[in-house]
Amino acid sequence: MSTFNVPKREEVSADNQAIFDNLQKAVGFVPNLFATYAHSENALANYLTLQNAKTSLKAKEKEVVNLAVSEVNNCIYCLSAHTAIGKMNGFTEEQILELRDGNASFDNKLDALALLAKNLTENRGAADDAVLENFFNAGWTKENLVDTIVLVGDKTISNYLHKTTKVPVDFPVAQPLNAIEA
Repeated sequence: MSTFNVPKREEVSADNQAIFDNLQKAVGFVPNLFATYAHSENALANYLTLQNAKTSLKAKEKEVVNLAVSEVNNCIYCLSAHTAIGKMNGFTEEQILELRDGNASFDNKLDALALLAKNLTENRGAADDAVLENFFNAGWTKENLVDTIVLVGDKTISNYLHKTTKVPVDFPVAQPLNAIEA
């Protein structure tokens, strides 16, 4: 099986080098998965544009979706990154574990969002009617639904990239949910 290298700054195009420099300034390092996008001349810029696009979801709400989707897709890189980001957004370790499982007993509205994200991912976009009804009854809008679907797609792209390339995780590694529940 071939291994995927994480490209270094000097190994990528000038445009990607500029993005690496911006990531270094903003985040303090270039996450391995972002660097992996730079194997393509355009993918890193395209992905960051999608990831940073305006949305009706707040940062904390985005993390709800990111955690639920990454759990369903079993992506250790994204689970690890979004566990760290979730904590930065105010979630506790226990809340993060619930969100990964597609629940949020601590917040009815976030519970409906987590359940929808999990359901969409498990069913490849075909949300169950009861899950949609619950989502809208919790106070979410059609705009929120569309933005959630876009975010599920966004996170799935990164999940697939890591699952294929298996580049090293450069965040504290999230424990498997079943190991924690056991």
